Amino acid sequence: MAEIAAQPSRAIEEQLIAAAAAGDQEAFRRLTEPYHRELHVHCYRMLGSFHDAEDLVQETLLRAWRSLGTFEGRAQFRSWLYKIATNACLKELERHPARVLARDSSPQADLLPPSPPVAEIVQLEPYPDVALRGQWSDSADPEALYILQESVEIAFLTAIQLLQPRQRAVLILRDVLDWRATEVAALLGASVASVNSALQRARATVARHLPGTGREDPRRAVTKEAEQLLLARYIQAWEEGDMDALAALLKEDALLTMPPAPNWFQGRTAIATFFRHLCFSAERKHFRALPTRANGHPACAAYELDAAAGHYRFSGIMLLRIEGDLVAEVIGFGNPDLFAAFGLPEVMAASAP
Repeated sequence: MAEIAAQPSRAIEEQLIAAAAAGDQEAFRRLTEPYHRELHVHCYRMLGSFHDAEDLVQETLLRAWRSLGTFEGRAQFRSWLYKIATNACLKELERHPARVLARDSSPQADLLPPSPPVAEIVQLEPYPDVALRGQWSDSADPEALYILQESVEIAFLTAIQLLQPRQRAVLILRDVLDWRATEVAALLGASVASVNSALQRARATVARHLPGTGREDPRRAVTKEAEQLLLARYIQAWEEGDMDALAALLKEDALLTMPPAPNWFQGRTAIATFFRHLCFSAERKHFRALPTRANGHPACAAYELDAAAGHYRFSGIMLLRIEGDLVAEVIGFGNPDLFAAFGLPEVMAASAP
């Protein structure tokens, strides 16, 4: 289902295109600004990286500016931008080796890191919910909004990163953006039959790697209030270093993954033991955490105490995938630069309550 942007009318858009083609940079900014966020989300789905998506959107806009004179108006301007963005992403993905999930390529880790796998581990970055607010109108069709929200959930994004790049593009364009097969074929320079075949294979691969889905699934009934309460208890356990309390919040078969690291752990005892040894040894036991949301899930930002500097420094994001009233998976993103994307402080005073 198509994402909704505050797009100019056709007449105004044509005027802006003509002015931009004549070299008016302000007209080009006005022309492309309504599409910036949805293009960013599209590139994020394709690449799995918030920061790489930023680079690809800028590349898309640069290519559009340079080739605006070739835009003939037979297709919608929005579709033309998507064509440029998709092809830029496909070119970027050509440089990546085959990708696998850590738990598909490496055995469950003990406290020592396992040997790196031969193939590249799926590398994901979280997408802050705050960056998605306002992208889709409140008046959007509920079914369309539901599909769009599902398309940024971490399980779906992890699964589609396993697809061949063109299959990934086909799945996103057809099932998320609701493009017709003929439109996707034109964008990719392929036949309709090949697009339909790629879509069928992509759907089958994604279905094999997604946890149970569907509105009847109990995990869909979790309220935001219940999520917030569980997140608050998780943060309290983390800040107090109480791994017994944290373990009590996890499902018996809960997962801990840390893309792109090959380490993964399963089971509440294994996860609590790993956290206890890694994070709460005598040398590293002081943390604070702030609540946030990412990819439609509750999450928290972890801050580690730098005693010499006298403050806590951002160390990463922990996303919680919840099923029922327990945490089914903790996904740790250790990128120290993510604080800016989430609008969070880089440091917190040690004296803060």
